[in-house]
Amino acid sequence: MEEFRRSYSRLCRESGAEPQEAVLQQLHQLPRGRLDLATQSLTVETCRALGKLLPRETLCTELVLSDCMLSEEGATLLLRGLCANTVLRFLDLKGNNLRAAGAEALGKLLQQNKSIQSLTLEWNSLGTWDDAFATFCGGLAANGALQRLDLRNNQISHKGAEELALALKGNTTLQQLDLRWNNVGLLGGRALMNCLPSNRTLWRLDLAGNNIPGDVLRAVEQAMGHSQDRLTTFQENQARTHVLSKEVQHLREEKSKQFLDLMETIDKQREEMAKSSRASAARVGQLQEALNERHSIINALKAKLQMTEAALALSEQKAQDLGELLATAEQEQLSLSQRQAKELKLEQQEAAERESKLLRDLSAANEKNLLLQNQVDELERKFRCQQEQLFQTRQEMTSMSAELKMRAIQAEERLDMEKRRCRQSLEDSESLRIKEVEHMTRHLEESEKAMQERVQRLEAARLSLEELSRVKAAALSERGQAEEELIKAKSQARLEEQQRLAHLEDKLRLLAQARDEAQGACLQQKQVVAEAQTRVSQLGLQVEGLRRRLEELQQELSLKDQERVAEVSRVRVELQEQNGRLQAELAAQEALREKAAALERQLKVMASDHREALLDRESENASLREKLRLREAEIARIRDEEAQRASFLQNAVLAYVQASPVRTLSPPK
Repeated sequence: MEEFRRSYSRLCRESGAEPQEAVLQQLHQLPRGRLDLATQSLTVETCRALGKLLPRETLCTELVLSDCMLSEEGATLLLRGLCANTVLRFLDLKGNNLRAAGAEALGKLLQQNKSIQSLTLEWNSLGTWDDAFATFCGGLAANGALQRLDLRNNQISHKGAEELALALKGNTTLQQLDLRWNNVGLLGGRALMNCLPSNRTLWRLDLAGNNIPGDVLRAVEQAMGHSQDRLTTFQENQARTHVLSKEVQHLREEKSKQFLDLMETIDKQREEMAKSSRASAARVGQLQEALNERHSIINALKAKLQMTEAALALSEQKAQDLGELLATAEQEQLSLSQRQAKELKLEQQEAAERESKLLRDLSAANEKNLLLQNQVDELERKFRCQQEQLFQTRQEMTSMSAELKMRAIQAEERLDMEKRRCRQSLEDSESLRIKEVEHMTRHLEESEKAMQERVQRLEAARLSLEELSRVKAAALSERGQAEEELIKAKSQARLEEQQRLAHLEDKLRLLAQARDEAQGACLQQKQVVAEAQTRVSQLGLQVEGLRRRLEELQQELSLKDQERVAEVSRVRVELQEQNGRLQAELAAQEALREKAAALERQLKVMASDHREALLDRESENASLREKLRLREAEIARIRDEEAQRASFLQNAVLAYVQASPVRTLSPPK
């Protein structure tokens, strides 16, 4: 207020007048937000200064200028300045003898100002000039903020009352109007009574002391009673609407939270299922690769065994050929003994050389046998390594099967929890729906809006569920693509095995060629043996020893072959068992896939249930709209009945007036 005082003093001095001490004192003592200048005789300069300061003053909400004896010019300047004020709520101009200029200024004020809610004009003379009061009434009709108007003792005649009636028909905010102690009369009272049906906001109209008949006053009081009832009903409806909007907002938040929780759990389950499926697919791929490696190793071992058996068969054939040669040599020994005796001296040197050569051949054969023995030992070590790897694979398969079982149990438990949560949410939604229907029967318009918003929310939920189903379909397609890639990998592994078999067949063909070459070499050796008949007798004992050694080696090789056959059969049995376990795991995976399909079917069923709930809500909306239409028809019927009753009352009043003598009363001066 100190700044306001300084500004007031400055403006007064600029206009060539001294500021009023009484005004400065009041400004110094006034509380914050209220400017009370009652009973102060304000000059024109003071009114001009206040008219310039009040539009800029943002703290003054109440202005009291009662009994200030404002002049026409001062009131005009002050009211013109208040036209631009946006914070003033209460204006008191009681007892200022405002006339034509003041009425016109007030009309402009009401037409331009959008903040004043209460205006007190008691003990003025606004109704003395009809044209000026018509301007005031025009501003009142255009005003959209004024709620309380006090026009007591303003010499308002029946023409002024008619202008007020026209203004009330256009005004939509005025709630209280005080017209006591004026000259409204019968015609003015009727005009005001006829305008009340067109005004829905005015709930208090005081007409005492206006020479208005009692029946008109009673009709006005009855109309005001209806307006008060309508106002109380409107306030109750607003309060209920506020409460219902809060409840709807709370329900919306709860529904959104529940839906988000459901979506999070579904996403988590989907991620866990995807992780488990990827892990199982990767594990199956690893096991399949390991199995393919085992098959390739076993095939290689089979090929090596076949090569070893072929070498053994070749050595046996050589031994048989040597035995036949020895038999023929013994038969020819007798016939050629004489000729050999003659040539013995000449061939001793050659026999020694050939003997050394045969010894070298025997040593080479022994080295080959040692190499074969080393290969057999290496194969046995590889078999042991394979047995250890198979044992580790069995352990991994058992651990994986136990893990898959635990995951299946966890998935079933989560599914049961989700089912219970869905049932609980459905029960909660059903109870909430019953409560909402009870509220809707009392508040039809607000409940219809809430139901529309709920339908939109459920539609969004349906769209999100459809998006989830599309994502699951995409996941299933990706799973199918992964299975196709696994099938392609298996077919590629089979092609590689076929190529390896073809390569081994080529090797066997090369070994057959080598065998043919060895047979040719044996024929050459037969020729050499035919030429060396003389020394066969000397080497017979050595050959017998070698034969016995060969028989022992053959027995050892047969024992090793039997052991290899037993080991191969055992490995085959173990591989068959491993294949059975793998098939059992595949069956378990199929069961998990079936469970996933069952979950998807349950999701589809839930989506169909949501659609059915939406359809039920739409049917409920249709029924509520029908009830609303019936209620509106009933309200229209009641309005028609009230209009008929009002017309009956008006006819009765007219009949009463026409039957009774009319007295013209002069208004008090």
